[in-house]
Amino acid sequence: MADNATRFNINNLGVVFTSAAEGRRYKNSAWKSASFGIGVSRSADFTSNHVYSGNNNTSSASEVFLADAIAYPNDYENLATFVGLGWGSYLLGYDTALGYYKTPNFETGLNQMRSVQQRGGITDVNISFGGNYEEKLMLGATIGIASLRYLRDVTLREEDISGNADNDFNYFEYKESLKTTGAGINLKLGFIYNFTGNFRAGAALHTPTFFGMTDVFNRSVTSHTEGFKAFLGEDPNPVTRVDAPTNEYQYSLITPWRAVLSAATIIGKRGFISLDYEFVDYSSARFSFDDLDSYYEQEVNSAIKNMYMGTSNLRLGGEVRFDIVMLRAGFGYYGNPYRTAAMGSERLSYSAGIGFRFDNIFLDLGFNHTSATDTEQPYAVVYPDPVGLIGVPTATIKNSFNNIALTAGIKF
Repeated sequence: MADNATRFNINNLGVVFTSAAEGRRYKNSAWKSASFGIGVSRSADFTSNHVYSGNNNTSSASEVFLADAIAYPNDYENLATFVGLGWGSYLLGYDTALGYYKTPNFETGLNQMRSVQQRGGITDVNISFGGNYEEKLMLGATIGIASLRYLRDVTLREEDISGNADNDFNYFEYKESLKTTGAGINLKLGFIYNFTGNFRAGAALHTPTFFGMTDVFNRSVTSHTEGFKAFLGEDPNPVTRVDAPTNEYQYSLITPWRAVLSAATIIGKRGFISLDYEFVDYSSARFSFDDLDSYYEQEVNSAIKNMYMGTSNLRLGGEVRFDIVMLRAGFGYYGNPYRTAAMGSERLSYSAGIGFRFDNIFLDLGFNHTSATDTEQPYAVVYPDPVGLIGVPTATIKNSFNNIALTAGIKF
């Protein structure tokens, strides 16, 4: 299935003040100029939609409720748990001889659909300082104050396709909504050294961003269990809705650090070619939870270390100038951050643009296309003891992002 979304954003806005030595002071001073800048930039955009569906006769999404019931059999009245949601929506039943059982029967065939809508992004307020030493060494530092907002809505629907109207299950729909907000701080340090008039190289180090985060999480289940409730002597209405209590949780997040090496060569007065190499250690990300959840914190951080790894990214770009007109093109390769290749793929990015330079005004128009492939399972089942193979389906998600950017600037 295909889905798409279009949005308009102001991704960058800033101002730079420069103090440059002139005349005799320029000649006698080792520091040729110093700059201070402040700006707002959007460093991440979480906008993404995907939908997939298919028939399944090897497992049911209700296995999640059943697994939780087997692990925590006395929590059936707690709607904050999966066993509570399954019991309250009549997707779970209980037999004194067999114990808990689920009403959906995957052996006769189920149609499953999962929809995910994501919104939000990370906006940075950047305070930057820079200096030019002897027209050879350019130093820079940026303090970033990050603001994060992430919204995710997930719908998982499962329908009986057997045609049997008397097997205690017609459909159920599980919904969850997550709102994450946070604020953080980071530091970026870098330098560029001008080896010759036509070649320069540099390096940069980006510290992790230290975030304080808050999650607000809601879940609900709506089910149609045909005559099951009437059979139990309860409400004959086959439709049931249960809502889990809103869960709000505060925690800390340390994002991965990254290092960048860059080089550029200037081709006369006609343009330049630049190359960036970036290393990002995704396995270095860490969560910090409340002391009461220290065991869960260890489990999550261990899973991050085992699932992710450091990756190499490459960016190649160039510009050709014709009087006041500049033409640009670029290519980016971003490595797969997962240790298991089947969980994701490399990300490829292509860009092109045109710019205009006048006396004190510049205009730039750019286009960027990024594509990547990920895999996803609509649900995960973990039983406390092996009870046989569970055939959870896997979906391949192909993401494609197109970005058009218009930039305008004034020198004064």
